[in-house]
Amino acid sequence: MQIDIITCVPALLDSPFSHSILQRAQDKGIVKVQVHNLREYAVNKHGQVDDYAFGGGAGMVLMLEPIVRCIESLQSRREYSEIIYMSPDGELLDQKMANRLSLLKNIIILCGHYKGVDERVREHLITREISIGNYVLSGGELAAAVLADSIIRLIPGVLSNETSALSDSFQDDLVAPPVYTRPAEFNGWKVPEVLLSGNQKLIDEWREEQSVARTEERRPGLLTS
Repeated sequence: MQIDIITCVPALLDSPFSHSILQRAQDKGIVKVQVHNLREYAVNKHGQVDDYAFGGGAGMVLMLEPIVRCIESLQSRREYSEIIYMSPDGELLDQKMANRLSLLKNIIILCGHYKGVDERVREHLITREISIGNYVLSGGELAAAVLADSIIRLIPGVLSNETSALSDSFQDDLVAPPVYTRPAEFNGWKVPEVLLSGNQKLIDEWREEQSVARTEERRPGLLTS
């Protein structure tokens, strides 16, 4: 998979893709993440990519021209299944969406900044708008990293144990059951006996019961959706 991220603050994305699972996925050649500096497509030699909003009001708006130039440059190299804009009013990211996006070959993620992007970008270039929650961030970079992480970890070969992703919260509309590791007892706090029993059938049944109980307590909406 190829993920191209467009941003006017590329340094914000240095760390998320340089460590742990996301770095190893790139080292294995399973995914390629490229961050593109929007200022390389600026409208003048000063690197301008934003301007005041027509009609007045506080805040700057990312300009149409640099974004068009950047996207057209990327499209000249390959075809893209989705051109995604990270926006607070976009479709709310969930596990089912991450599953579907993980099956695609090439995607572009556009990060907004300031007061957002010229609306014509959204009208004519963007194929999907995604939000990671009902709140506002300073820019779309952190949201883009969250989206990319949720996608990349699902691609076969990325996780050392591929069944790990299949047992994540929300994969079956349930939150994950509690997990424990050694020691079996600490300060009088004990691991449930069933997990030490060696009886896989009983363990699986216990985990299913715990998942349902936790979902009813913490995310009841999942059971009625």
